[in-house]
Amino acid sequence: MNYLYLAIAIVAEVIGTSALSASNGFTRLAPSALTAVCFAIAFYFVSLAMRSIPVGVVYATWSGVGIVLITAVAWVWFKQMLDWPAIVGIAMIVAGVVIVNAFSNLSAH
Repeated sequence: MNYLYLAIAIVAEVIGTSALSASNGFTRLAPSALTAVCFAIAFYFVSLAMRSIPVGVVYATWSGVGIVLITAVAWVWFKQMLDWPAIVGIAMIVAGVVIVNAFSNLSAH
């Protein structure tokens, strides 16, 4: 259940970050409001995940998966192109998240 909370936090953060980009520096009301709501949801659910998942694992997963997802959204939605160094870096982030969650003793606590 706690990883579901973490997944909800990640999705909310990605939606909030996308809305933040669309808010044009908080000058557009609807995307600005969506940003605030999504970040509130993200922080609430990440706090629930931290009840039983260690903070290091939560934050590594939240930030790593969030980076990968927002990069994908930026590529598809905002038409931002990725060069090879960016793709390699994203792959390394994914590998890091997998290693932390699959092999670290932190995730066993």
